[in-house]
Amino acid sequence: MPISIIHAIIGKHYELKHNFMKINKTDLPKSQMELIIELSHDELMPYLEDAAREVSTQKKIEGFRPGKAPLDVVLKQSGEMYVYQIAASKAIDGTIDKALAENELEIIDQPKIEVQKLAPNNPFTFKATVALVPNIELCDLSKIKIKPKQEIKIEEKEITKVLADLQKMRAKETLTDKKAEKEDKVELNFNTFVDNVPIEGGQAQKHQVVLGSNQMIPGFEDNLLGLSKDEEKEFKLNFPKEYHAKHLAGKEATFKIKVTGIYKVEMAELNDEFGKELGLKDLAGLKSNVEMNIKNEKEQKENQRIELDIINELIEKSTFEELPDVLIEQETHKMLHELEENLSRQSMKMEDYLKHLKKTESELRLDFTQDGIKRVKTGLLIRHIAKKEKIQADPKDVDAEVEKTIASYKMHPQYSGKTDELEKNLNTENARHYFSNVIINRKTVQFLKDTVLQEKK
Repeated sequence: MPISIIHAIIGKHYELKHNFMKINKTDLPKSQMELIIELSHDELMPYLEDAAREVSTQKKIEGFRPGKAPLDVVLKQSGEMYVYQIAASKAIDGTIDKALAENELEIIDQPKIEVQKLAPNNPFTFKATVALVPNIELCDLSKIKIKPKQEIKIEEKEITKVLADLQKMRAKETLTDKKAEKEDKVELNFNTFVDNVPIEGGQAQKHQVVLGSNQMIPGFEDNLLGLSKDEEKEFKLNFPKEYHAKHLAGKEATFKIKVTGIYKVEMAELNDEFGKELGLKDLAGLKSNVEMNIKNEKEQKENQRIELDIINELIEKSTFEELPDVLIEQETHKMLHELEENLSRQSMKMEDYLKHLKKTESELRLDFTQDGIKRVKTGLLIRHIAKKEKIQADPKDVDAEVEKTIASYKMHPQYSGKTDELEKNLNTENARHYFSNVIINRKTVQFLKDTVLQEKK
């Protein structure tokens, strides 16, 4: 079960280190914290020395080798505040981890830093605002109520439908000069008008329709019966009241069409030879294979249903600290990116999709917010339970996951000759961390299923 947000919320967890600085902390709304961190001038001194070395390496100081000029000389020749600003940046980088460790904070995203006091021969003070992994009060798993796993049943009509679809896929089509009849495939150009105005997406060239398939709105295919190649026709129909495009639902439309081709469709005969053509021993083998595929698909859907039911119940019955805005923003951004990739695979552009919806990207992002919150909570729950139950990914499991992914890439011709580079990339620390999270997700979801379903028994 893909839980994308789990990878976004695993922030840094720091071990307790020595306390060298003053830290004042203030809790903020939405699981945030403000840290005011103060370094004495003595504590800032190593960073000033380091800044002086850097400046004297980049800028020639008369009488000294690069990087060897003393601090007081660099301060005089390069300007005190310039050197102090470089030292402050180094001090922030060098102390923020210690500050987080001292409070054993687990953070999301990078801290927001604001320098509050920086002056020669004075303490250095800066503010760090951090978003924290929200606390969760997990509900009692025995209280989770879901519909038990259902017995998988396959009806003969389901197998018959798949076989019919396979027949259609392997049907022979022959161009004909005869008039269109039911079950013929008609190729046509058409334009659609509402109130004499062309509607967006209501035009097509060489569109193919099998008469009797009911793939068009009611009445459209009936108007094609009896037409010949190159014949034109104009007719009116009402869009269904429950039509998916709400602005067209129930409206009368005018269709102007021209038939560009008529094909007689000869269905493949359902026999042993047909089974052999599809790589099976005979027709009985084909039916058995179809039945097994239907069963696997139903089992997968049933498993997904159980997982979603469990997660939904957990979200409803558990208590979450207020979520940081950054988590929700990250997740809605991911959702937009996923949508854009899906549209791209369908040769569509995001701007065209937004135009069709009559929405801006900001409005669509807002629409995604509730689902984004749910995905964030799902990731937080999975992470919380994995930590509580000490669920981990064994290095051997990670190795196997990497190998499985590499093998899947080798099956695609477009990655031919690139497998060495892919293998190198998939064995990096970041990639292995990703695969480790995937495995932990999977194990945690399985733990939940086992626990909840056992309770039901």
